[in-house]
Amino acid sequence: MTSLVLVIVLLTGVWQLLAAQTVIFAMCAFIGLRLNPYGQLFRTAIRPRLKPTSEREAPEPLRFAQGVGFVFALVGTIGYASGLTTLGVVATAAALVAALLNAAFGLCLGCEMYLIIRRFAPAKST
Repeated sequence: MTSLVLVIVLLTGVWQLLAAQTVIFAMCAFIGLRLNPYGQLFRTAIRPRLKPTSEREAPEPLRFAQGVGFVFALVGTIGYASGLTTLGVVATAAALVAALLNAAFGLCLGCEMYLIIRRFAPAKST
């Protein structure tokens, strides 16, 4: 769904739609993943048709990835809304590349960034 929204924004330049996606990214990154309307759709319409699984992803990398999406979508929204269309297109296209990689190949760039940052972060002493 995110990819579709970003494609529509790139084709139409409707920055208000990108602003709505920015709000979704912000809610998921800063409040909680359960607020994602696309996730709600998955949980109600698709998951009941799938075989049950005990595997679940940790929420931290996903929330970080939503934060990265938020930054790109915010920059894109500001670009489009302020007349800096090239900035809007570049930021939106970057978000689209990441969304497509996740949708098509299961490669979450934001999640990978999170893991790399965690690997190089100093260990907390207890």
